[in-house]
Amino acid sequence: MDGYDKNEELEKKENNNETNNNGRDEIFSKVVRAGKRTYFLDVKTTRRNDYYLTITESKKRFNRDGKHYFEKHKVFLYKEDFDKFTDNLHEVIDFIKNAVQNQENESFEPAEVSTEVEKPKDENYTSDINFDDLGKNKE
Repeated sequence: MDGYDKNEELEKKENNNETNNNGRDEIFSKVVRAGKRTYFLDVKTTRRNDYYLTITESKKRFNRDGKHYFEKHKVFLYKEDFDKFTDNLHEVIDFIKNAVQNQENESFEPAEVSTEVEKPKDENYTSDINFDDLGKNKE
């Protein structure tokens, strides 16, 4: 889903002298729907007009009475941390992709099977097993 620019909304709020979140305005947003979770990537401004990013994970949950609510978790990422965060995020994602690829490759490799038969140490040993006796009750 494409992000959207909230400049028009900001202009309206500035004209009406309205702001949300104690002077923190939302500038740009992206929504990522991923199964039962939804992620919101929101660019906001501080009171000093510095940009920061909030990443919100939202999951729909249900109370015992059946009413739904949204459980939310937020991460705040400030501009001075963007480079370190994105570098490490890319590194972690690459690690996971490589690990998954290695697991898939390992699952298709034939397993090593030993064909060597172990010989008994006692040369006089014989295995004389009669399977006909197994189901009979002995008194």
